[in-house]
Amino acid sequence: MEEVIKILLIDDDEEDYIITQDIIEDIPNKKYLLEWVNSYEKGKENIDQAKHDIYLVDYRLGINSGLELIREAIGSGCTTPLILLTGQGDQEIDEKAMKAGAADYIVKATLNPYQLERSIRYSIEHARNLKQIRQLNMDLERRVEQRTQDLELALKKLEHTNENLKRAEKETLKALEKERELNTMKSKFVTIASHEFRTPLSTILSSASLIAKYNAPGDEEKRQKHISRIKSSVNNLTGILNDFLSIGKLEEGKVTNDPTDIDIRHFSEELIEEITPMLKEGQHIIYTHQGENSNLHTDKQLLKNALLNLLSNASKYSEAGKPIELSSSITDKACMIAVTDHGIGIPDSDKQHLFSRFYRAQNVTNIQGTGLGLTIVKRYVELMSGIIKFNSEINKGSTFTIMLPLAIGKIR
Repeated sequence: MEEVIKILLIDDDEEDYIITQDIIEDIPNKKYLLEWVNSYEKGKENIDQAKHDIYLVDYRLGINSGLELIREAIGSGCTTPLILLTGQGDQEIDEKAMKAGAADYIVKATLNPYQLERSIRYSIEHARNLKQIRQLNMDLERRVEQRTQDLELALKKLEHTNENLKRAEKETLKALEKERELNTMKSKFVTIASHEFRTPLSTILSSASLIAKYNAPGDEEKRQKHISRIKSSVNNLTGILNDFLSIGKLEEGKVTNDPTDIDIRHFSEELIEEITPMLKEGQHIIYTHQGENSNLHTDKQLLKNALLNLLSNASKYSEAGKPIELSSSITDKACMIAVTDHGIGIPDSDKQHLFSRFYRAQNVTNIQGTGLGLTIVKRYVELMSGIIKFNSEINKGSTFTIMLPLAIGKIR
């Protein structure tokens, strides 16, 4: 059974409540429960009780302003999305609403079931994404706190023993180094997350707002354009979250190697079929295999994740229409899989740092990314007892080659 979304309308006009109720009842597949309070004070009291999933706040609340209520609610720690309703469109009010922390801004005169449903749905999704970011940050804070406690314990042990002084010094230095690494990781995470999430979230909010204005039959092309922008931004957010979750699992040792028999040709064809819809316009993957043997014994999911990442990078850092090459070959001892693009290439000064966490080459400019992708790929390959190499020339492209043993063992 689908969960009912609880909505609170804060509006001093009962007629607006009746109109809003009628609009909600016209939303297909109804799953909303609308409640109403008619004053600033009652609105603040209900927000503090946090019993609703979203709040619709009128701009005029007697002698008070809905903007004041939104600012006060967010200042008190409210994380539930608040949508500002106003009687007429005004860019200045729109900008003030965003600065105050409103999830969206809706003109009541143009309000319809489709617009209201989209605004509610995307505001709630936006709030969930921000909650995930806060949770990740809290997890990092807890890890820093735990490391600090470990360091304090090590120092106490050092005070009570002279026999193990040298060993304790080494442990302390090691703990300090881990502490620095964790603080650096936290700082980079906060910087990257705040930047990388801001762009797609802004795109989603602006496109959702613009879609609501394209209600005429002839506006279908404009609506589809903004829907595509929203889908693309959501995919970017998903990729960023997946990178952070993947590196977290790798750091905690939760990813293991579970080898199985694979036909590399069949595996590669399925992989191409899966990633093709995500390529830029005009891009296509050319696959070749050398050698009569196509059998490999390795972890299928780890290999898939690694190659999807490399193929995605090849598309991302190449222009539309440029081909991407995927090749495999098997000898008596090893399997080699290569991904080649004809994109922007990697500057020589960046090559030695390419597999470092959060590192991005100088020439990526405005191309989105976390700087974790190649770090994750390298860890996956190492879990499969393989190695990864690359060569690249600026403005001509790059080739990443994975070398894996045919059976359990290490590539030398």
